Parts: sequence; C-alpha cells; structure tokens
Amino acid sequence: MEKPKAYLLDYVAGNIRSLVNAVERIGYEVCWIKQPSDVAHADNLILPGVGHFGHCLTQLGQGGYLDPIREHIRAGKPFMGICVGLQALFEGSDEDLAVPGLSIIPGRLSRFDDSNKSVPHIGWNSANTLPDGETHGTSVYGLRPRSKYYYVHSYAAPYQPGELEQLGWHVARARYGYEEFVGAIAKGRILATQFHPEKSGSAGLRVLKAFLDGQLFQDWTDPNPETRFREGLTRRIIACLDVRTNDEGDLVVTKGDQYDVREKGSVEAEGKVRNLGKPVEMARRYYEQGADEVTFLNITSFRKCPLVDTPMLEILRQTSQTVFVPLTIGGGIRDTVDADGTKVPALDVAQLYFHSGADKVSIGSDAVISAEEYYAAGKRLSGRTAIETISKAYGNQAVVVSVDPKRVFVSRPEETTHTTTKTYSRGPNGEEYCWYQCTIKGGREGRDLDVQQLVQAVEAMGAGEILLNSIDRDGSKAGFDEELINEVKKVIKIPVIASSGAGHPMHFGNVFHGTNTDAALGAGMFHRGEYTVKEVKDWLQQHGFVVRAFEDSLE
Repeated sequence: MEKPKAYLLDYVAGNIRSLVNAVERIGYEVCWIKQPSDVAHADNLILPGVGHFGHCLTQLGQGGYLDPIREHIRAGKPFMGICVGLQALFEGSDEDLAVPGLSIIPGRLSRFDDSNKSVPHIGWNSANTLPDGETHGTSVYGLRPRSKYYYVHSYAAPYQPGELEQLGWHVARARYGYEEFVGAIAKGRILATQFHPEKSGSAGLRVLKAFLDGQLFQDWTDPNPETRFREGLTRRIIACLDVRTNDEGDLVVTKGDQYDVREKGSVEAEGKVRNLGKPVEMARRYYEQGADEVTFLNITSFRKCPLVDTPMLEILRQTSQTVFVPLTIGGGIRDTVDADGTKVPALDVAQLYFHSGADKVSIGSDAVISAEEYYAAGKRLSGRTAIETISKAYGNQAVVVSVDPKRVFVSRPEETTHTTTKTYSRGPNGEEYCWYQCTIKGGREGRDLDVQQLVQAVEAMGAGEILLNSIDRDGSKAGFDEELINEVKKVIKIPVIASSGAGHPMHFGNVFHGTNTDAALGAGMFHRGEYTVKEVKDWLQQHGFVVRAFEDSLE
C-alpha cells in the first residue's frame, strides 16, 4: 500500500536528516519541495528552520517561496512551521529589524533576557495549552502538559494572556526564567512549534503525527493525577561516547582515566584500547534510558580515509534513525586536507556531519588556537575561524566548544598573570590557589591561556555552548569540579555542560545544586553499567529536581 506523503521545504542549512527520519518513522513518505511551483501541488507543507531569522526569511524571499507559502496557508491546507518556521509566521523579529515576517500571526519576537539565565535557551521545556493544574481537557495536535520538548533558540514570541486566543489561536505556553513565551501555536490546519518535534523523542513524534494525520483535537486525561507535574526547563542529562578505533581496527566506545584510554593491570589486556561497546547500540540504549542528548567524541584519526567515507558519518546516519534526541559530534571539525590532497574548510566538514544527522558540532583544540589568535589581534574577530563560519551558517546553537583544562597550582595569585581561584583541593605542596590551563591535543599540550580567557573568546566568536571537561577529574568518580564550573559561569552568558568526574547519581545533584550549570554529562559510569541514565534521573526527581520522563509510546 502506498504511504501517505509529507512535503518538506529545505531552504536553509541544518540537520534535515532527523526530520526525514522522524517523518518516515511515523509512516509517511517524504516528498521534497524543490521549487516554488511545487508548493501549489503539496497536500501539506512542513517548513523547518534553524539559525538567524533574517537569513532564513531572506533565503525564502530570494527563492521565491514567500507568496506560495502564503497562498498555501490562505487555502486552508495543512502547514507546519518548526523553530524559525514558527518565527517566520510573525510580523518580525528583533533579531533582524530590516526583514519582515509573513505576518500570519500578529506580534514580534524579542531576545531572552540574559541577566539571570543562559542564552540561548537550550533544553527540554513545556508546551502547555491547558490551565495550570488541569488533569483533563483537550489536547491540541498531541501536545500534553506532562511532556517535555526540545528547544534551542535565543528569540521568542512573548506570551500575553488572551491576546492571540481572542483571534482564534490555540497557544501552548512555555516559561524560561520569569519569561513566558509561545512554545507552540495552532489554528485550523496551521501548527507551528518553537521546539523541534523531530528531536523531542516520542512526545515530538506524537505532535508530528497528529499534524500529518489531521488530528487537531484529542481528549486528554492525566494518567497520574495524584502527582503534580512541573512546568519549565528540565535538568539535562547527556550521555557521552568517546569513539575511536581499537587495535583491531574496529570502531568502539572507550573511556579514559585522565584521558588515557589504554588498559592497565592484566597481562592480556595491558596497553590495549579499552573497549566498552558498539557506538550505535549504546547510543540507542541511552536514548531508551532517557538521555536528553547523546554526544559522540571522535578521538581517533581517519587521515587516510576520504571525508565522505569517514566511519563517524555512518555512525551518525544509523543513530539518527532510532535516536530522536539531539546528537553532537566532536573531533576533526577544522580546516583539513582530504585524502586526495583537496583542502576542505571546517564549514564543509561540519556540513557533512549535519547532513548525516548531527545537530551540533563540538570544536576542541582548534578553538584554543583561534582564541590565542583572537587575543594576539587585540580581540578582533577574523571571520575565518571554524566557530565563526559554522555559527554564521548554522546558528550559534550548532557550535559547542569542548574545553580540556587542568589545574596549575600556585602559592599566591601574584605568581601568575592568569585568573586564579582559591581552592578547597590544595596542591601537592599545600598550595591554596590554582588557575585552569587550557590544553590541546587531547590534554597532552598545555597553552599559556586560562579557561576564562578561552570561553570569553569563543563566546565572542559565536559559540552557543561550552562542554566543560576537567583533566584532573576525568575517570576519578569523585564528582564534577564545581570550582571550575563556577569560574566559567561567572564570565559568560552561553550555556555550560558540566563534564568529567561523575561516578554516582548524587554527583549530578551536587553539581546542579552547587553551580548554575545548564546540563551535566556522564560517560564511564553509564558505559560500565554502574548506573543507568534512568537511575540518575530517578535520583534527581526524588530530590526535587525537574527532569524529563522518557516516553516510549505515540498514543
């Protein structure tokens, strides 16, 4: 039997593969809108979008799509906008005052206030169409009060109670800090979501299916009315997989102790790469345990392999078919030379990963070198770094900078020009102060750059998030380095992911209580089966933290 069709308009750079996988997962065949005239023949239309409002609307205008989209909506045909696809329906955005929106919905978008929270807003949040506390009502396009959805944006449509509802719109509200904004909006056959349904697990797939099936309204009864659900942003738990080739040439997940991934102890295993499992299988396992994101860090080299045949690309393709949460890939995102001698800019390398299923790329050593050049040039941006070129094309939210600092102890702050902190963990000679030195090449080479200098530089270049590792805590099971995290959070506005040192669910609670970190990452404790992602989330929920519950059903 022929499958029903879903029509996608891919007009900007981004991870469109995940949306294709999501549409196919719910039983639809993807048809591409390749030119403006195709819109008139589409039974439905999905407009995804990432990045800059002005850039996206300009691309649509230059491609000749604006009027056909308006006609499609006026004709009452099903239309869905995702992320910037939602923003495009409004009159305009403060992100680009010179570029108008489609003006289907009155109002403008404004930037989140970053005086008391991280911006971009990244993570799992609500989209609630029911009054607070309601346990029964009408679900709009599959949206449910208990579900959480994945958002990543800096600009939003502020919610004003009753204004849009008076015009016939159904509004799903979300809250970030004190700011309430439009998380999703619907009217007739129009649905628009600020969140990404294709990256929101089964909750997002349910919304996508309801739209394509034409199910505007559904009765909803809270399955757990005795347990009060909590709106707002959840605590993100990220599973990280370090991937490299072992001595037999197979791609495996490994884990180091202070970045050393070779086995020690037994005669048989001595010196071999630690093999903890297969990347695709483990990523799916963590997704099913409730991981909010999955990160792959490629710590091996494929210099003799053409870029288009890099094994990590196939890992991403396979993973994105069954894992519907954000995927980050790190390792080798830099200007490079292909196996045939062709020079390949970092932007093109990143594009290969995005088209294979990645939502974000993580940049490591190259960011340190770029930061050094930034300060050497008097804090002037070159416009040529990997961070700048990728964030300009794909948006800040697509670029993560992975930082590998280590402590350098000093007796007095005056002994160094770098920013020091008074530490509870004294040095080998009783030193009370330390500074955090940035390293490159997997921690093997220290640089004359401290972590505060690095994160401020990459924020200026356009990075959207910091993955903050700790060489000193790596593999220690002693908990996260909260002093390091607080030092970094003091000097930047973008989100920070705490990494290195987790060995017990309590460590996640400690870091969320003792710092303002935006997410926390685990690796070895998950790989070795000491604790599952679900056990960490259960512990956090029992201790009062808001976490996302895994949903495995579309019903």
